[in-house]
Amino acid sequence: MLESIIVGITISSGLLVIYHHLGYPLILRFLRRHKTSVLPTLHQRHYQPEPQDRLLPTITLVMPAYNEQRWIADKIRNLSALDYPADRLAIIIACDGCSDATATIARQVAREAECRHLQIQVEEYQQNLGKVAVINRTMAQVDSELVGLSDISALISVDALLIAAKHFMNPTIGVVNSHYQLLNPGSEGEAAYWKHQSRVKSAEAALGSVLGAHGAFYLFRRDLFHQLAADTINDDFILPMEIVAQGYRAEQVENITSLELERADSSIEKHRRQRIAAGNLQQLLRLKHLLMPRYRQLAFSFASGKGLRVVMPLLMLLSLSGSLWLAVNSIPWALLAGMQSCGYLLAGWQIRHQQPNCNRLQRTLAYLVSAHLASLSGSLRYLRGNHQGRWH
Repeated sequence: MLESIIVGITISSGLLVIYHHLGYPLILRFLRRHKTSVLPTLHQRHYQPEPQDRLLPTITLVMPAYNEQRWIADKIRNLSALDYPADRLAIIIACDGCSDATATIARQVAREAECRHLQIQVEEYQQNLGKVAVINRTMAQVDSELVGLSDISALISVDALLIAAKHFMNPTIGVVNSHYQLLNPGSEGEAAYWKHQSRVKSAEAALGSVLGAHGAFYLFRRDLFHQLAADTINDDFILPMEIVAQGYRAEQVENITSLELERADSSIEKHRRQRIAAGNLQQLLRLKHLLMPRYRQLAFSFASGKGLRVVMPLLMLLSLSGSLWLAVNSIPWALLAGMQSCGYLLAGWQIRHQQPNCNRLQRTLAYLVSAHLASLSGSLRYLRGNHQGRWH
């Protein structure tokens, strides 16, 4: 009886691990091939004022900032190059208790000749409140039709707002996401991971609605926003998904690009993964109603993508430990246990030694295993109540 239970748990865990990493992406790819989408025709302004400009929605770009003096000048100059009517665009830079020259540099660059046409408002909060608190406070003073949230270290493609405005002409769309790219990936594994995530998001959008957004840049309808809970971790998932829960779609637009300038080292990447993992568990608990059958494709994607990601470290441990226990009296189970052990040993060796000349499979395994280890750590920290919402 005990052996039958262990066999069932081990097989189920292993199949779910395979499904999450391989099966779900393949299903999305298959379904996407059989679903056609019609892209809206974009009218190019070429930076020339036109009578049709008055028909474009008003947009406010909200950018919470904490010690961003390295990137703030490039960001503002990038915004000055956006092809969108200046009188339809407002920009709020909310400095959250910055201890550097972020606000000073922002005001200086805003006075440059090429940036003077921008309606830039620099808000300074003396105390570090946390990103979510800043978003809630800033949104209280926003009255535009659309709102864009963007990271300071991410550049935006020059026709992004025109493209987004065109998509929002569809009244069923509540959120528009950008295509996230890294200028200098920290590793090949990180680059491969984000390419994979982009493909997954595009496929999810083709099925009905993409899950969440990337904080580098996304837009939403102002009247659909509700104040976020003060302890929210992954605001760029909770915020758009609460809009989707109201019956609207979140669209992934490939020709709107957000380019991340900052390169994360291994230490930063580890803490980021832990924070995201804690947020994944939090959002699963708070948005569990989206797993109900009435949400159909959305429930399927949420369970297969985000839901399984939370429990993936546990499933991997159950699969390995069960295989090792059963391997004592079974050659097939011994082979399966040996394959898993070899994979984890290869990944562990690469994580420890960071050899640049190892093969692609080993680098990919190392990235996935380290990501799941960070996920386990982040989830445990959240369950212990150790997470806090201040910027680092």
